[in-house]
Amino acid sequence: MLSKILLNVGFGNSVVRDEIVAIIQPNSAPIKKFVKQKKEETMVIDATMGKKLKAVIILKSGYVLLSAISQNALVSRMEEDV
Repeated sequence: MLSKILLNVGFGNSVVRDEIVAIIQPNSAPIKKFVKQKKEETMVIDATMGKKLKAVIILKSGYVLLSAISQNALVSRMEEDV
């Protein structure tokens, strides 16, 4: 049986690592516009639990995952498991 490696994106939430296309910072205007568009399409999963948005994770399925964990911390977590 194949096991999926999960990435903890904060507050007990995880995502399958192989499904991640990109982890980006949410600061720029184009990214804010992209997230807004995805929200209108109901393609956003908000895992911030009300905390400040620090990373936007784009998934292969087209969904966008919002995380309160910084982009640098998430990338470090991914690299630790390699």
